[in-house]
Amino acid sequence: MSVFVKKSLLFVLIFSFLYSCKSTYINKNITRKIETSFYNDQFTGVLVFNPKTNDTVFKYNANKYFIPASNTKIFTLYTALQFLPNQIPAFKYTLENDKITIQGTGDPTFLHTFFNDSTALKMARNYKNVNIVFNNLEDDKFGPGWAWEDYDAYFSPERSSFPIYGNVLTINGKDSLQSIPKILKQSIKYTETSKRRNYNENIFFYNLKKQDTIEIPMVIDTLFIKKLWQDVLPGKISISNYIGKKMEHIAYSVPSDSLYKRMMEVSDNFLAEQILILASSTMSDTLNSNKVREYILNNQLKDLKQKPRWVDGSGLSRYNLFAPISFVQVLTKLYNEIPRDRLFNLFPIGGETGTLKKYYSGISKPYIYAKSGTIGNNYSLSGYLITNSGETLVFSFMNNHYLKPSVEVKKRMQSVFEWLRDNY
Repeated sequence: MSVFVKKSLLFVLIFSFLYSCKSTYINKNITRKIETSFYNDQFTGVLVFNPKTNDTVFKYNANKYFIPASNTKIFTLYTALQFLPNQIPAFKYTLENDKITIQGTGDPTFLHTFFNDSTALKMARNYKNVNIVFNNLEDDKFGPGWAWEDYDAYFSPERSSFPIYGNVLTINGKDSLQSIPKILKQSIKYTETSKRRNYNENIFFYNLKKQDTIEIPMVIDTLFIKKLWQDVLPGKISISNYIGKKMEHIAYSVPSDSLYKRMMEVSDNFLAEQILILASSTMSDTLNSNKVREYILNNQLKDLKQKPRWVDGSGLSRYNLFAPISFVQVLTKLYNEIPRDRLFNLFPIGGETGTLKKYYSGISKPYIYAKSGTIGNNYSLSGYLITNSGETLVFSFMNNHYLKPSVEVKKRMQSVFEWLRDNY
């Protein structure tokens, strides 16, 4: 055996020994943090992965299934990036003399209070007759497993093929009562009831004593949509049901990344649901979010080691079941496929933005870029961790079925993240 071969073999043995020691050191310290009495009465899973070396840094119940809550939006983001172009397809349309026929794609930005897109309105103003095609969405208005009592909650608007105003009524009573859309102001009643809307009727309730801004989901049906459209384009609107006729053109609205960023940053359930519907519009004029979920699981994500039960785009449903390993796999795909600056810009930043503004702050700079998921007695966080040594780690830390305050769970998680940041 040559001297060179002997030195090479010695180097490999030393490297393997050092790596084994480091791995043992990491596992010992993180396990010590997790296997305490604090976690005895809950279900916890963790996976930390180094995408540069393809090494598993730490794993604990990584193959088990958890209720993911809004971590589900990571899969929705991945799907959108696979299907949608750089500009959101606002609607499909056909022109005939002085008439425009418009068919929804699920774009949630039309007259939305954050995006305030008016692409459809600007185009429709140029025509004497405007026909809105309705009922090309096969999804139910609510997702499977959604809580029925959330019908009036801001986070649970109805899904639809052509949303308008984000499918919510926005009320502000700070100075004088203001509503968006204005036409629904006459449907607002002053009361101190805890409910904000009649169960299946567009009669809304507002407490003047609070004087805050609230959003209340609207009941979406054909007649109501016609009323809202006639308000902005009086004398022009007609409504027809979808009959399968293919539209000739596509109009585009906002930059796609602006929609994804908003969904991820504030964990907007409505945007997440509509993004999957939008993705389905690239497959067919008949909109169906279930078909796009099935397609991507059977194609781009067919290599997942633990295929999830994935029933909605937002994570509102407790029927969803995902394993930490699945989130890490998808996050790794995103990390390898999307430029780093663009990717990290889409995620909430620990200590700085969105749902992570009050948590996981760095010392001199951010070290966590991740999506949280919160639903009663469950909290998870999945994303990217930047260590002091400059390494980027992909992680998923999931907690289910605890009775203690979520803030205590977050503190324990932060201690693990900070240890990894400082010691890896």
